Order: sequence, then C-alpha cells, then structure tokens
Amino acid sequence: MRQLYLAATGINRGKTTVSLGLLAALMDRGLATGFIKPVGQRYALVDGVPADEDAILVKTVFGIPDALDVMSPVHIPRGFTKSYIGGEVTEDLAARIRRAHSVIARGRDVVLVEGTGHAGVGSVIDLSNADVAAMLGAPVVIVSEAGVGRPIDEIVLNHALFARRGVEVVGAVINKVDADAHPSLPEVLRKGLARHGIELLGLLPYRPTLSDPTLSMLVDQMSGELLAPGNDLDRAIEHVAIGAMQPRHLLERIGPGSLLIVPGDRDDVIQATIAANRNALALNEHPGLLDRLRDRSRFGRRPADPGRSIELAGIVLSGGYRPRPRDLDAIRASGLFCYLMERDTYAVASSIHDLLVKTHAGDAAKIATIKSLVAENLDIDRILACFEPVRAAGMDGQPDAEPGSRYGGRLARVLRDAGRALSGSSGDRH
Repeated sequence: MRQLYLAATGINRGKTTVSLGLLAALMDRGLATGFIKPVGQRYALVDGVPADEDAILVKTVFGIPDALDVMSPVHIPRGFTKSYIGGEVTEDLAARIRRAHSVIARGRDVVLVEGTGHAGVGSVIDLSNADVAAMLGAPVVIVSEAGVGRPIDEIVLNHALFARRGVEVVGAVINKVDADAHPSLPEVLRKGLARHGIELLGLLPYRPTLSDPTLSMLVDQMSGELLAPGNDLDRAIEHVAIGAMQPRHLLERIGPGSLLIVPGDRDDVIQATIAANRNALALNEHPGLLDRLRDRSRFGRRPADPGRSIELAGIVLSGGYRPRPRDLDAIRASGLFCYLMERDTYAVASSIHDLLVKTHAGDAAKIATIKSLVAENLDIDRILACFEPVRAAGMDGQPDAEPGSRYGGRLARVLRDAGRALSGSSGDRH
C-alpha cells in the first residue's frame, strides 16, 4: 500500500477540493483507494457516530465502505482540549489512529490521508499534522492559496515543522490561481519554492463557483431567524453590500447574486430593493418591457456570469429589527431570501465575510466542477508517483528511515528518480 498525506497552510486553502479531485482521479485509474482523516475539528453526528465533516463528505460522494469511526478516528469537540491538558483524557489517541489506519490500508493500493489546518494544528493534544504524518510514515503535499509572497512564506513555514518531525514534503499545490490575469505567476511560484527545495506539483485556477458561500451555509453557520427561504437556498452569494445610503444610490451598487445587509427598520431600502428585484425578473421574462420600466428602479450591478440567475441573492436584516408585516409579506411574495439577525450591521457583515465555505455532498454541480478542475490542471501521474509505501515506525512514531532529515529525504528522492529513469516510467513504483 502506498500513501500520501495532504496538508495545508491554513483553513479554506482548498485541501478538501484537492482531496475530492485526487480521490476521483485515483479511482478512475482503477486503484483500490482508501481515505482517512486522523484528526478532525469540525464534526457531525451520523447515526449517533461523531465524524469529521470531510470524512462524511468523502464516504457519501464515493460510497466508501469503511465505517466513519475508522475514517475519522479522532475528533475534537468543544472543551476537549482543556480536558486533555488537564489530564482528564487517558485514552491513547495515537494508538486509535494507528488502528484505524491499519484498517483503511487493508486491501488498498493507495490511501489518501487528509490533515486539518496548518502543520501545527493538533499540537495541543500532541497530534499535530506533523506528528501524525511522522507516526504514519507518510510523505506530505502542502496545499496553499494563490499570491506571491504569502503562499511561499506559508509553505516554507509549514515545511519547517514537518522537516523537524522527520517528514518528507514532496511538493506543493497552489489553489485559486488567476493565471490569465497574472501569466507570469506560475513560473514565479515555481522558482520561489525551488529556492527552498520544494517542488511545485501543480496549480488550480480560481473558480468563483467554488469559493462563493451559499444561502444555506449562512443559515447553518450563523445564528438568526429565517423569515423567508426564497426560491433557492443553494443560491451562491456572489457579492455583499451594506444598505447604508439612499435607495437610489444603493441600487446602483447591487444586482444579481448580491446579498444585501440592511437594518430591518430601513423601510425605504427594503421597499426599493423588492421593487428592483421584481423589475429584474419582469425584464428577464419579457424583454419588451424595457421601455415601460425605463424610469423604474433597476439594479446597476450586472451579473458576472450571464448564465446564472438574475435575481438578488437575498436580504439579511441586522439589528434584530423585524420588518413591518406588509414589507415581510412583499419579501415572501417576491421569492426573496430573508434572514433576521440580532447583531449590528458591522458585526453581521464581518461574520458573512468570514463565512466558512465547505463543500457538501449535495453540491453535485460543485463536486463535478472540482473533479474536472483537478483532472485537467494537476499532473495526477506525477502526484501518484509521490505516494510512498508505508514505512516502519519506531515506538515514538518516528519513521526509522528519517525521510525528512538532512540527507534522508534527499537520498530517497535521488534513488526514486534513478529508479524511474531505469524503468522508463514515472508511475510504476512497487
């Protein structure tokens, strides 16, 4: 069995995107593929069993037969870290991970091990990504987000902790790269990482559809009252605007896909927004109405993608101010999403900006996009060559061969490359 540990430089870097696409590509090659997320921070209950959300996602999307408590052996509920530091947790968590890993590996050609957060996440319970990768004897690929200085800085920083624990970092993948706008960026990133002995294994282009949160995510992750579900809770939030100006000026700045944040007592803004959304729908259905609606309120922001809905994404009412009954009736009649929150406008806007975007099993279109994006933009055979056989580990979890030491990782890489040259194939590694 060969394995690879997929790490990241932080949250929302695209690790789950790479995992889904890579798993699909490996299975398409006919490989018996396993998945494990040893330590999870965000978890849910499935039939009473707590499991990391990514493990649940992978099991659902690919129909993996392994039990969730094996795919996600350790999760960190609220208060767990304090209990661990206080000595109240007596179970050997590392042993639990090793047992689960041995079950996942049984009968598999390859296993993808997914980390959580940056290299140091989990240190508080002595199970950082670097610790777990060392214990399992798995080489690491680090996923980061686009930029120039930031991704290189973050990757080098994470690389240092893995190296300290004797783990070989075989390369990096950069996500959300707009190569059309910055054509020199791929080469700059490749050279920048090479200066630190890190290979750039591939780039994934930026796709707004993968980054935009949905209305259902807002409802799931932010406390409030759903006043109107609208026509589609899976609608993406493409743009956020704050209703802190006169209605006519606001309408010039919002449009299809916009989520409007406005205090619930701003009747003028709410009414103008409802009217503009109604007109947008009428124009879409009956283009000949343009002359009749010329002097009526209309949105100024045009859709980024003409193929997507021309409606406003919805309205979030801040301050806990409930709209007047007639305004709420008008919102519901228009099919607009409306959510009431107690916090003030600034706090609401900040929370929505930080909204954690996760892929859900029901996001069929998004998952299909991820699979094709990874298959078309990453050299799967090159990444597959980075999967390495499980190495024996010492009692402390450290791989005996110390692959990330000063000479171990470099020597292993030289021997691997020599073997490829002799065999004439970069994909056959037994």
